[in-house]
Amino acid sequence: MRRLILLLPLVIFLGVAVFLYRGLFLDPSELPSALIDKPFPAFSLPAVEGDGLVTQENLLGKPSLVNVWATWCVACKVEHPVLNKLAAMGVNIHGVNYKDDNAAAQKWLSEFHDPYQLNISDPKGTLGLDLGVYGAPETFFVDARGIIRHKFVGVIDEAIWREKLAPLYQQMVDEARQ
Repeated sequence: MRRLILLLPLVIFLGVAVFLYRGLFLDPSELPSALIDKPFPAFSLPAVEGDGLVTQENLLGKPSLVNVWATWCVACKVEHPVLNKLAAMGVNIHGVNYKDDNAAAQKWLSEFHDPYQLNISDPKGTLGLDLGVYGAPETFFVDARGIIRHKFVGVIDEAIWREKLAPLYQQMVDEARQ
């Protein structure tokens, strides 16, 4: 019995070591989402620019990226030129301005250009909470029927788009044509 008690710290150490070793090989941009293959959450929020409310119904009809961004987000500033290029290539992008000041968001969009077809103001973060947002930037791939197909956490740069995300978007476009 005494030997078992002496081995207990070693067993606990080995268990923790295996757990931590496994974590070295996980991709931090692949955070799980319970919303994959589920409808985009219902919402009714103002647009960043213009009057009126935007709802989940406005996302229907075409596959799109729903990009969660903010002016306070340094990584969003890095990602923004790539989003502008994608929009110029015809990628349908909607924005969710997350926990931000609307005037600051409007100024940002006028200075750095607006890649968004729709831009939703989420000053209290209610839509972000419903989406399970950890922080900005995060991008959701939403099909033409409003179903979330993929979630990407982090900055979308040209290499990530080309190698990983463009095929996912193209698949949604192809499915919408059928």
